[in-house]
Amino acid sequence: MKSLPIRLKLTLWYFVMFVSAALLLSLTSWWMLRRTIDATIHQDLQERVDDVRIEIQHLGPHFTLDKAQEHFESVYRDRDEGKWLQIRDQNGQWIYRSSRMAYFNVPLSFTHDHPATGDLSEFILGGHPVRALSIALFINDQRYTVETGISMNKPRILLHNFGICLLLLTPIVVVVAAAGGHLMSRKALAPVNRIAQEARRISDKNLDTRLPVSTTKDELSFLSITLNNMLARIDAGFRSVKDFTANASHELRTPLARIRTEAEIALLRPREVGEYREILEHMHQSSIEMSVLVDNLLTLARAEAGTEIFRLTPIDLQVIIAEIAQEWRPITERLSINLYTNFQHSTTNQEAVFVLGDRLSLLRILRIWLDNSCKFTAANGSITIEAVMNVSSATLAVIDDGIGIAPEHQKHIFNRFYRVKGDTSEQSVGAGLGLTLAEWIADQHKTHIIVDSVPGHGSRFQMCLPRVGNEVSALKPAVLDMIKSLPKSLTL
Repeated sequence: MKSLPIRLKLTLWYFVMFVSAALLLSLTSWWMLRRTIDATIHQDLQERVDDVRIEIQHLGPHFTLDKAQEHFESVYRDRDEGKWLQIRDQNGQWIYRSSRMAYFNVPLSFTHDHPATGDLSEFILGGHPVRALSIALFINDQRYTVETGISMNKPRILLHNFGICLLLLTPIVVVVAAAGGHLMSRKALAPVNRIAQEARRISDKNLDTRLPVSTTKDELSFLSITLNNMLARIDAGFRSVKDFTANASHELRTPLARIRTEAEIALLRPREVGEYREILEHMHQSSIEMSVLVDNLLTLARAEAGTEIFRLTPIDLQVIIAEIAQEWRPITERLSINLYTNFQHSTTNQEAVFVLGDRLSLLRILRIWLDNSCKFTAANGSITIEAVMNVSSATLAVIDDGIGIAPEHQKHIFNRFYRVKGDTSEQSVGAGLGLTLAEWIADQHKTHIIVDSVPGHGSRFQMCLPRVGNEVSALKPAVLDMIKSLPKSLTL
């Protein structure tokens, strides 16, 4: 079922609310008017009974029936003619009876079981609805029964006319409620419409534009603040993508231009075999640089997409360091740089150190650190791969005595395509993506890279990795992989 628009929903809610309020007010008004009429009639009947009580008391303790009849006849002849009133003594003799009561011969029966406050009743006499109050009066040890009534024609006509007026007002109330609901929904959604209009004006050309924030500090201002924060993140991401694309294009263009230039030079004229070999070596070196750059770009793209898979397994840190040292020793020898390894144990126990990590990623982060150290370390300098083993963790570091990093550059070196220029000939190689990848790898290992560098005295890059227990570290990664590949029903 298709959901209704918010404006229509608000209109319907306001309409139901207004109509319900109007109906409740009408019913309450009608009920209160009826209660008021009933209370007024009852009070009027009670006052008439009190008048009868006063008249009987004026007759004194001893009076004859004739005297009482004559007295009440003189009192009520003019004042209550046409009214509903009859009085009878305890012997059943009539003291007074109005002409209407006598004409319709209304019986008067009142027993001792009736309440002391009297008994209310309604009956029809001559087409007139009458509400009567029958009550017993005890005066001078004598019991008198009094019944007085009031015609209900006028009160009922009043209630009827009032109800008709309410019914006639119902269509008007419905129309007003619908119009009011529509106007209030428009007014309530007007700030949202303004926000939507401002948002529609924002495109990739003006992402720095922000929505207006009201000073009321309500839900709409909170919505504007939230949207502005989202726009700021989108703007930052859009700029990052644009910068990333521009820098990647620039970095890829350089090796491609070198390869094209070398090929064009080789094709200008016939050359000796040695010349062709030299040109091919240059082209091969440019293709390697481009391959590394593309690989770094693809890794960053997979990292941002969340598709890069990490497999954290127990890894022997000493084996990793020995492997990376063997890999880079020919490179450092060619650059006349001394490469050392250093293992430090916090205890006398010299057992193998296992950390929890991804083997290929740890090798990659060490290659990035060593590559930077080789670029910015002069000939006859030194580079040290260090591992400091503690009880629950191990610190992996690469230390060099190169040119160092100035303080103003240290907070930017992890940004994409950011490069610090040095004094060695190898510094031009690289696109400024290595440390960005290293930081992402460290983040995947739930740690971070600490940089300690002093210009002219070298740099130290390190990160801390958790150690695993002996019972887990004793298992080889291949065994762990085999266990993970077993069906769940066998491993439970």
